Amino acid sequence: MAAVLRTGLRILIIAVLIGPVLLGLAQTLGAAFGWLPALGERSIGLAPWRTLLDQPGLATSIQLTLWTGLSATGFGFALAFALVASLHGRSIGRSLMPWLAPFLAAPHAAIAIGLAFILAPSGWLLRLVAAPLDLTRPPDWALVGDPMGIGLILGLLVKEVPFLALIMSASVSHLPVQRWLIQAGSLGYSRSAAWIRVVLPLMWPQIRLPTLIVLSYALSNVDMALILGPANPPVLAVTVLRAYTAPELSSLLTAGAGALLQAMVVLVTFAGVWTIERMTALIGRVALRRGHRGRLAGFGLGLARALNPVLLSLASAAILALMVWSVTWRWPWPSRLPDQLSMAAWRQPGDSWIGPLGHSLLFAGVTTALALALAIAWLESEHRRGATLLAGILYLPLLLPQIGFLPGLQFGFLQLGIGPGLLAVGWAHLLFVFPYVLLVLVGPWRGYDPLLSRQAASLGAGPLRRLLRVKLPVLLGPVLAAAAIGVAVSIAQYLPTLIMGGGRINTLTTEAVSLASGADRRIAAVYAMLQMLIPIAAYAIAIMTPTLRARRRRFLRESPYAAGD
Repeated sequence: MAAVLRTGLRILIIAVLIGPVLLGLAQTLGAAFGWLPALGERSIGLAPWRTLLDQPGLATSIQLTLWTGLSATGFGFALAFALVASLHGRSIGRSLMPWLAPFLAAPHAAIAIGLAFILAPSGWLLRLVAAPLDLTRPPDWALVGDPMGIGLILGLLVKEVPFLALIMSASVSHLPVQRWLIQAGSLGYSRSAAWIRVVLPLMWPQIRLPTLIVLSYALSNVDMALILGPANPPVLAVTVLRAYTAPELSSLLTAGAGALLQAMVVLVTFAGVWTIERMTALIGRVALRRGHRGRLAGFGLGLARALNPVLLSLASAAILALMVWSVTWRWPWPSRLPDQLSMAAWRQPGDSWIGPLGHSLLFAGVTTALALALAIAWLESEHRRGATLLAGILYLPLLLPQIGFLPGLQFGFLQLGIGPGLLAVGWAHLLFVFPYVLLVLVGPWRGYDPLLSRQAASLGAGPLRRLLRVKLPVLLGPVLAAAAIGVAVSIAQYLPTLIMGGGRINTLTTEAVSLASGADRRIAAVYAMLQMLIPIAAYAIAIMTPTLRARRRRFLRESPYAAGD
């Protein structure tokens, strides 16, 4: 009976979380070939593809998508790996979370707006050098919206390097890295070569999935591309969004073809990663047999290590720029600091930001609580055999581009009687919050010592009581960390809110993105700051609560019973 209940629960979770994704994909596939009954389109053919391929600048959009996505992921992976390798074995390396928390917590749109304040022609960076270079007016060139997508790559790096570094740090904490480094050193390999030739291949299976998630996001992000990316032509995801929001209903079919093309681009790059993985393994084995010691590894890793402080400084400057602009009243060019400070920007929106703030808090609270409950239910019903395969299915929403199935999901929901509104937006947020929550919880849950629960059972505690009174208190830290990440993910959702809300539900993120291109930087900074403060508060609670709890229970470690007397 218990096995039947477990199976039923897992089927229900898959239906709630993966069913909508498959529904959206099916609708997108149909629209791409002219089948969209909701609009009365029932003529299957290639007309949407011909319209899409006739659009000017499509080839450039695809090139920009590949260039920015692959560059950001490749450089981000190298920088994160160098950061973890350089900090391993040091005290700061064992507590990366508090240092990286502000960058992890800050939503993509907020970081993008802060970077725009830094890199714009009249931004802080050029204001600092305006006097020495005798610049009387902002220059004509800029890294924001540049045709090469450099600003977009920088924005993606600022967000993804801390995430990858945290994942890698957690991965190496379960590996005997120090022993491997000593053994490699005794064979004549430098420390850098040992990290690349010994640690990285053994660490890769654990970080492959997060790396693919980062790659998928870098290839298909919309909010950062709207703020920092080139405008004409834009990256492919923005092109698809423009077709989807165009006033002509027929453009929805073109958007379906574009969404399918975006998904194909992501899948092709995944195949490229698989090919590179196999080729690297083959070349590595040949190099090891020939006795190569990887003399250039130290230079490459050292260069990446030197760039990390620059990137983290840029991220810190972006957050500082948001804080300064939100309290600025007058800041003429080329002054390095504002002439006059004021809280007027915080008061000026009046009631206008209360509604988006309420929506953001509502979605973050409800979807995080639901995601935690579902993730714990999933992990409690998990059997190790086949667990990896089934859990891999639940990461599907993160591996697919959002623009690839969300428009189709909206049509599917309409056919099911779920119109644009709170339910549709909340459900869409849950699709992306749950996988991140599961990703954080799965390691600690599987590493939990079952002896504790068995001892509780021997004292008469039932399954629910063992979970609530024993397991959850032991795993309080990971649960709070998962909740903080869930809040951050929900707050950062732009496309799910825009599409599933039909443009009628505003959150801090949707407002911040729309204000980013406006003339008043102060208002945009206020929304970006509000958007950033909520996840930071959640991270602060997640970091401080286990510490305070351990301090209050310090007497247990000092007890003579704890010492075994």
